[in-house]
Amino acid sequence: MTTPSLTLFYIVEPPDYQIMACMLLASIRQNFGPEVKAVGYCPEHCMGELDPAVLKAHAMAGAEVRPMKTEGMWDEPYPHGNKIVACLQKRETEFSAFVDSDVLFLEPNTPSALVKPGHVSCSMAASMQWGDHATWERIYAHFDMPVPEERLVLMRQKALGPVVPYFSAGFILFPEAAGPQGRFPDVWYDTARELDRDTDLPKRRPYLDQMTLPLAIQRAGMRWNILPEEEHFILGGQLRGKPLPKNRGIKTVHYRNFAVLRETGLMATGRAMQREEFGVAYIRNLNGAAAEEEEA
Repeated sequence: MTTPSLTLFYIVEPPDYQIMACMLLASIRQNFGPEVKAVGYCPEHCMGELDPAVLKAHAMAGAEVRPMKTEGMWDEPYPHGNKIVACLQKRETEFSAFVDSDVLFLEPNTPSALVKPGHVSCSMAASMQWGDHATWERIYAHFDMPVPEERLVLMRQKALGPVVPYFSAGFILFPEAAGPQGRFPDVWYDTARELDRDTDLPKRRPYLDQMTLPLAIQRAGMRWNILPEEEHFILGGQLRGKPLPKNRGIKTVHYRNFAVLRETGLMATGRAMQREEFGVAYIRNLNGAAAEEEEA
């Protein structure tokens, strides 16, 4: 069986996401090799603000930074929705995967372990703070859809027990080909825009992307493929200050911010991958002279 072709894509936006994106890019090349494409998307109105070192890093890694139109894509500005806009862009591979910029790949991996035809691969969300079962009933009723009978356990809120399927939007893999209802990203975008117009729905922002993800999967005529926690291990929250569990085979961490990355001892790992891919001079140029000291 041939390995499915895959593009890993992410947001490259100044000031902070461009720095995180370059560490993510180094980890992609170290753990997926050159066969997997890597594309960073920058809001087109911010392209001129990118640090030249960011563009150089992508060129060195055989990756691209592509502009995308974000202004006017929502009724009101919704920066969190940039990931959905990035998903809308057309790519040349069989599968694509949106990756939050604050993610780091730690171990070698392959597309075959992550993607599944006819499915959207994603992990359970860490927690759900914006509603309860009644909220899900309202959201599904908005689209004249029944609430799924399936129940799953959240990644970091296990004491809550089984809940309506709710997924993280930080690592999502999907087929690029259109299904019976169109491309998955188009359905997700339409679903999110429609629910956003329900102004009486509390807390729909900034959670609109994750609120609508399970509905969009179903509306697109697809199913979800639940990734094991080791493929998208979410740090922070109740794990704050704790070391990364050993002997778990954790391949990917979602660290949220550099403070969490330092606390787990993984900043040195990220810097080492950057050095391997881009060299020490690049790290100092992008992150400042203090970058090396941060590893200590």
